[in-house]
Order: sequence, then structure tokens, then C-alpha cells
Amino acid sequence: MTLNQFKTLLLEHADKAFQLTLPAGDAVPFSFHITEVGRVQKSFIDCGGALHHTETCHLQAWVGADEDHRIASGKLAGILRKAAPLLPNDDIPVEIEYEQEVLTQYPVARAEVTNSAVVLHLQAKHTDCLAKELCGVPMAEPAKSSCGCGPGCC
Repeated sequence: MTLNQFKTLLLEHADKAFQLTLPAGDAVPFSFHITEVGRVQKSFIDCGGALHHTETCHLQAWVGADEDHRIASGKLAGILRKAAPLLPNDDIPVEIEYEQEVLTQYPVARAEVTNSAVVLHLQAKHTDCLAKELCGVPMAEPAKSSCGCGPGCC
């Protein structure tokens, strides 16, 4: 989800609560705070020597001791408005940082609007080799059919 899509969603549903769902389906406690909004820029060289640049809008979610806290979508839209000087490009993806056992960054898989909330469903972030051909990493083989005897046999 891009920052522009996220802002639009929040403004269209400003009166609804804002919630987060982790990849395994567990909800982040409703009392979380958004404690940071930032732009993260990363420049790196992959193992094949190619230069890459990425940029994301980074939101940090934190659960404090105040269990009665709730963040509304409109309030988060206001926080993003204050952060606008840091986020000049609305086409960048949004990622949520949250700590359970370890600190993890989650891309947004999808958004859902319920009767009472805007819910972001988060997905796991994975590593990958960006130079598979140069590294000699074999490409994934086509999946076999469910009968176990090879493609097209059943």
C-alpha cells in the first residue's frame, strides 16, 4: 500500500478506529500508539554488484501501559499531515514496525474497512537473492500436480 492510498483510506474513514493485524492473524492490542513516522531510505549493492535504492514510509507501533488508549483513523491522518515535510513522495510503500519478541518491519498486505475500524493486515517481510542468475541459484521448479506423478498426468 502506498502512502497516498493509506492517507486516502484514513481520511475517507476518519471517524473509525485504526487497527493492525499481524501476519499470523493476531491483532496488535487496540491500545497501541504510533510513536514514530519516518522516511527510510536504503541504498545497497546486491551480491551481483547491482546498485539498488528503496524508500518507505515507516510507522512505529508501540503498546504502552495505558490500555484505554485508542487511535482513530482521522488522528493518524493528522499525524501524517504533520510528518509531510519528511514524506515528500506519496508513492512510497508504507511499513509498520512492531515489537513482539523481536522488532520487525511489516509491509501492508491489504486494508479492510469494517463497521467500526480501518484494519491494516500486515505481511511478513522476507530476504531474497537479487542476483540469482549470477549467484547460480536455481530458479523454482514448476509445482507437481496433486497426484504426485508429474505435470499433466491426472
